[in-house]
Amino acid sequence: MTDAKSYRQILRSSVIIGGASILNILVGLVRTKVAAVLLGPAGVGLIGLFQNLMSMASTVAGLGFGNVGTRQIAEAAGRDDRHAVAAARRALFWGTLLLAVAGAALFWALRDVLAVMVVGDARSGVQIQWLAIGVAATVGASSQGALLNGLRRIGDIARVSIFSALLSTVLGIFLLLWLGQTGVVAFVLVAPLCTLLFGYIFALRMPKVSLPATPWLLIAAQWRMLAKLGAAFMLAGVVATLAQLLVRTLVQKHLGPNGLGNFQASWQISMTYLGFVLSAMGTDYYPRLTACIDDRVATNRMVNEQTEVALLLGGPVLLAMMGLAPWVIELLYSRQFQEAQGVLRWQVIGDLLKILSWPLGFILLAAGNGRAFLITEAIGFGLFVILTWCGLPALGIQATGMAFVGMYAAYLPMVYWLAHRKTGFRWSPRIWRQSGALLGLCVLVKFLAEWSLFAGGVFSLVAAFGLAIHAMVQFSRCGASENPVGRLCMKIFRKLPIYK
Repeated sequence: MTDAKSYRQILRSSVIIGGASILNILVGLVRTKVAAVLLGPAGVGLIGLFQNLMSMASTVAGLGFGNVGTRQIAEAAGRDDRHAVAAARRALFWGTLLLAVAGAALFWALRDVLAVMVVGDARSGVQIQWLAIGVAATVGASSQGALLNGLRRIGDIARVSIFSALLSTVLGIFLLLWLGQTGVVAFVLVAPLCTLLFGYIFALRMPKVSLPATPWLLIAAQWRMLAKLGAAFMLAGVVATLAQLLVRTLVQKHLGPNGLGNFQASWQISMTYLGFVLSAMGTDYYPRLTACIDDRVATNRMVNEQTEVALLLGGPVLLAMMGLAPWVIELLYSRQFQEAQGVLRWQVIGDLLKILSWPLGFILLAAGNGRAFLITEAIGFGLFVILTWCGLPALGIQATGMAFVGMYAAYLPMVYWLAHRKTGFRWSPRIWRQSGALLGLCVLVKFLAEWSLFAGGVFSLVAAFGLAIHAMVQFSRCGASENPVGRLCMKIFRKLPIYK
């Protein structure tokens, strides 16, 4: 590791956001367990379906303002242009407010159509209409998140995440215990509403804009820019959520509600357990990358550093999840979900490719290259749907996991080529070695676990522990010795032969 200051910044952000994500995961375990026990696979599948529908609608309604708003605010803050920051903040607030209201109204008007298309029963429109509230809340929360993210208020972002997770879990469990199956919609709604509430509280605590009011013509110009860049990112988000919705529909059609519940279980775990790594990328790495995107050398160094830290942090988790999949699923859900373990193992391999591809994809976001970002997302998720559709009749639920690997196996080379074309980017030899070794270990653990659950579990824990030690050694070398934990790591690991 060469740039100690940069690595310390990445580690600091990863610890703050990662700590919040880990707490969210632990809290989510309770929420998920209660839902699984009370509702079973069919109820869990319905929750996933409603969440997916609400996510797709809010992505369309948001028009990419949150994503592009982060970029605009971070870029203006990087230039230390207070007037540009003020204009971006005001345009983002009023723009997302209008979009939230319009999006919720349109969703409510289409409730019966959506009920037939998604659930296959027009009577479900009575339930689905309430999701319009969640659409408005999600769009509104994206504005607050973009503001905090663009100004790199890392601590506040972590606090919003923690407080909203705690409150939504308490309320969600209470609603399920009180209402049972009829409380599914309320269970889905509490999360975006709590995020909106705490986002609003922490946004209010930020310094007020003391500059003169921004003229409406300038705000309109900001809206045009947000819409121009945001449309591509919105379409990319729609592609992602629509693909997930199509896959869920295919699974329900071929395998029934229980099959959908098993898919939802494996998908939820896969999207959650690496959250502490991926959340840090969007929170700290993206704004920093935006500020230096025109400097090829700084950009390429930052991407390699972020990828290395992500591999070091995520590697032990990937290996442990690969070997312990059956016990993790039983702990988080119940024995009724054991079909999900095979899917989850395939998704672990896909998650390794995802870790490698995400830092590269942010180059397209930071550069404002919405067209390239949309094309790569469309190809990747389109392949996910096609492979699932082709594989379900012959392979059953396992086809979804294999399709997930296929999606990122196609996506990774595309974003790598686009990053190289944009900045001349290349992975460092260290990244090649680490990713190759980690992929080999994941495949080995998968085969061992399928041969013997005990052997796979033991080997995965030993390998994960070894990778964790290696990561701590690497972090102690990066200059983390400026804090007490770093100094302790240095004292311990300098005595080990591996450190030499």
